[in-house]
Amino acid sequence: MYIQSKLPNVGTTIFTVMSALATEHKAVNLGQGFPDYPMPEALTALVNKAMQEGFNQYAPMPGWMPLRESIADKIKFLYNTTVNPDTEITITPGGTYAIYTALTAVLQPGDEVIVFEPAYDSYIPNIEVNGAIPVLIDLKFPDYRIDWELVRSKITHRTRMIMLNTPHNPTGAVLREDDMEQLHALVRDTNILILSDEVYEHLIFDGIPHQSILRYPDLLQRSFVCFSFGKVYHCTGWKLGYCVAPADFTKEFRKVHQFNCFSCHTPSQVALAEFLNNRDSYLQLSPEMQQKRDYFSGLMKDTRFTPLPSYGSYFQCYQYDRISDESDKNFAIRITKEYGIATIPVSAFYQSGKDNKVIRFCFAKKESTLEQAVERLRKV
Repeated sequence: MYIQSKLPNVGTTIFTVMSALATEHKAVNLGQGFPDYPMPEALTALVNKAMQEGFNQYAPMPGWMPLRESIADKIKFLYNTTVNPDTEITITPGGTYAIYTALTAVLQPGDEVIVFEPAYDSYIPNIEVNGAIPVLIDLKFPDYRIDWELVRSKITHRTRMIMLNTPHNPTGAVLREDDMEQLHALVRDTNILILSDEVYEHLIFDGIPHQSILRYPDLLQRSFVCFSFGKVYHCTGWKLGYCVAPADFTKEFRKVHQFNCFSCHTPSQVALAEFLNNRDSYLQLSPEMQQKRDYFSGLMKDTRFTPLPSYGSYFQCYQYDRISDESDKNFAIRITKEYGIATIPVSAFYQSGKDNKVIRFCFAKKESTLEQAVERLRKV
């Protein structure tokens, strides 16, 4: 029997490869983006409470309404934007699912989607499986900023969407206010849609305001904005997120959602609805993660790696040009095997495999884990 692949160029992700290699060689895993410390005890307790109180059956297809109301309250508080929890918020099994569903809801064969590289690895397969065409634009190295003039030159009559990611995975770069002004000027008087991946919304550092699409009502009217509870509350295994979009967009989004997932884990939704009512539950997240970034950066000063700035997310990228001229993939594999430290080569986030001799570290770990990792990295 023969199946014609819809994704013939897709293999096993680098995250799976490096995590397996880490397990095989008993390496400290600073590759895949997951914390190794507990999620908030108060949130765990609320999930247990929800289960014990009988919230164990299907939640409504769009999500538990009290949770959607809590999200709408948060959006109003943080961004002074009013979102209708009934018609403009959908709870999803994770941020990656929300991205896939948004793309599937609107893309037609032959549509072009602008994607900035390095890019999170699900974007391009999600576009291609829908018969659309990714238009790839490199972020400017080494600060990974968008060249808006280059973007303008890539716009055609087939451009359907621009994909954004801030804070950015894998680089930790963030969009600034001037980026949003450029974006607004670019899409004004067009039918171009925006998909904004903001799963690290609450993990942004150095007092920089998060430039969410939700801050800009005119941009929001052409956007799907995707978020993750798993990333910000250290429970990636929950696979729970949400998508905010205008009512007409949400209607199309839910047409796909209802036949793919239908409903998400009810006790977690019930727990989060109550947990979000305490604003400290999200206001304290950036300072806590910045402390981890700063601790890791301080330890890394004793190594031969050269840091690139990280302004958000779980990640910081480092150059290793003072150590080796190997490809980043070969270097990452070698230090996993020889020194017991797993990372992710940033070339994996480029379709072309573009290699700037940069690897990505995840610092969302216990201090003891970071100390153990850097002790090994000092020997590289």
